[in-house]
Amino acid sequence: MKVIFKTSYDNDIDLHEDGWARGKIALLVAFMAVLPFFAGEYYLAEITNTLIWSLAGMGLMLLVGHTGQASLGHAAFLAIGAYTDAALMNIGVPWVIAFPLAGIAAGVFGAIVAIPAVRMSGIYLAIATLALFVIVEELIIVAEPITGGVGGIFAPSITILGVDFDRYSSLNNFYWLCLVVVVGVTWMYANLMRSPTGRSFLAVRDSEVSARALGINVTRTRSLAFGLSCAMTGLAGALMGHYISFFNYELFSIFISINLLLVVTIGGLGFIQGAFFGAILITAVPQVIAILRDGLKSSVGIDLSAMPGLDTLIFSVILVTFIIYEPNGLYGRWLKIRAWFQLFPLARRDMFRRQKTYLKTERMK
Repeated sequence: MKVIFKTSYDNDIDLHEDGWARGKIALLVAFMAVLPFFAGEYYLAEITNTLIWSLAGMGLMLLVGHTGQASLGHAAFLAIGAYTDAALMNIGVPWVIAFPLAGIAAGVFGAIVAIPAVRMSGIYLAIATLALFVIVEELIIVAEPITGGVGGIFAPSITILGVDFDRYSSLNNFYWLCLVVVVGVTWMYANLMRSPTGRSFLAVRDSEVSARALGINVTRTRSLAFGLSCAMTGLAGALMGHYISFFNYELFSIFISINLLLVVTIGGLGFIQGAFFGAILITAVPQVIAILRDGLKSSVGIDLSAMPGLDTLIFSVILVTFIIYEPNGLYGRWLKIRAWFQLFPLARRDMFRRQKTYLKTERMK
């Protein structure tokens, strides 16, 4: 078991617990940076899609995992980010300006909507966000001069200082662009969670009554979390629009919101790393299913292509399995495995037994 000897308070507020942890992150980023030189075009496109889903997952993770607010309509903010970015670029705004404005537009819209919505909680808040999704979908259809209506809109190619970042003609450059955005947002997200604002998010998540007793404005904190969550999701939507290139409102369906919930739930609620674990799973499972389907057809002669909804069925089984047996998700399971090896041979069989907890402060609800 590793013991870290701290000599100053700077060690407690450091983003990484030690130099080895910092080195592992740097090594991972370096590996991802050189990946285009080794991966094929198909796999690189799938990894780029995973990065975009990771960014969207971090947006929902801030709301669900770190603030305790449920949302079934986050696909609406993906759509706001995608349409804002594409519409601004279509009138001549450079991407370096249109991209942050897309995130700001989604964040401001989310913060305005959150003012009445965050006064609700639980299933009522989830239903409110679902209704918001329907409203945004109708607004996209009505605002045809800007969004293209039912026909859709084209996301122009990204060009920065004369360098092309088109998803089809310059996939390597587009991958690096997505990687830089994801790394930057992850760094800001991690620093946010160790700031007083991030601590207030966690306090509201764990106990609203205790948070109020500590002087935290719960309504303002939840609204701020909602706005920041929508802003990150809007940035992911802008990248998703360029990844698809041409899209309409049907791309951002309710199933996208459900998949985002799968990302944060299966990946690990309350962990930034969980957004990446969940995004890998949500993008890899359909490919694995397709590979197994082709393998069964070629080797055994069993054709599963005629079975509609197979992917959804498998996702549902995985979700139910994790909720029952591992509520902390993939990253939570990894933490348990790592702790077991660190404590071996002193690890006990029932060391990670789930225990019911109850806060006395919650009895006032």
